[in-house]
Amino acid sequence: MRTMLGLVVKVLAACAAAFQFLTRLPVPVQLHYDDVLFRRSVVFYPFVGAVLGLLLSGVGLLLQGYGLPAGWLPGGIGSSGVVAALLLVVWVAMTGALHLDGLMDTADGIFSHRTREQMLEIMKDSRVGAMGVVGCVLLLLCKWTLLQQWLTLPMETFAYMLPLTALWSRWYMVVAIACWPYARAEQSKRGLGSFFRGIGLKHLSIHTAFAVGLSLLLAGWHEGVWISGQALLTTGTALLSTLLIGAGISMYLSRKLGGLTGDTYGAMNEIVETALLLIVYLVVR
Repeated sequence: MRTMLGLVVKVLAACAAAFQFLTRLPVPVQLHYDDVLFRRSVVFYPFVGAVLGLLLSGVGLLLQGYGLPAGWLPGGIGSSGVVAALLLVVWVAMTGALHLDGLMDTADGIFSHRTREQMLEIMKDSRVGAMGVVGCVLLLLCKWTLLQQWLTLPMETFAYMLPLTALWSRWYMVVAIACWPYARAEQSKRGLGSFFRGIGLKHLSIHTAFAVGLSLLLAGWHEGVWISGQALLTTGTALLSTLLIGAGISMYLSRKLGGLTGDTYGAMNEIVETALLLIVYLVVR
């Protein structure tokens, strides 16, 4: 009994750590962060993405006027452009712009066209340069445009498909951590990404099985069947697209930097998430 209770506590702590690290959602639990807890927490990254996506879908449906009392905010907040902009604000707020920060730092370093060591130094600088600002603005513009298209989908499709983009982009971060070397391994003051070193096949297997199960559940929920043809198609497309896009970005960044860093994990999450907004939309459309 004591062993089982200890296991449950470890699982709950890992789940809480994933939410505290990846989001700004209130998780009022005091945790002792160390390498072991960070490695356990990655199993729940797809779950965190799914929850963020479901919350975002709920906000979108409310802004469009679904499920509200008659006469209260009739017809929703207005045009799809306005709703998409508000959704984007909520999206960034829920994550605390964590991954956008990584995207900007990565853009500043990579597009400086300096030596590997200088790129890594630029990425450590808390100041944001022109390339970081340009990259962030362009990505947010793409997300805003794609969200407008998502808002044209049927209500139930929008609600259950949008979480897939956040789920699979966070799934890939763990793949990148496990499959590519850490760029700052030889430095005395390593970044936050170094806490994830040691993630292996066990972590990948568990978190991939979790991601596939969640994806099938979300994709098939509105059809009333857990494993349906549409659910299999959407899940398979999201998985394959995530792997191809993520691996391409990982190989490019690893060649430039001699490995990956915490900033590049965030950058890959943002890029893959945006690409999936387009790809999943085309599949369900």
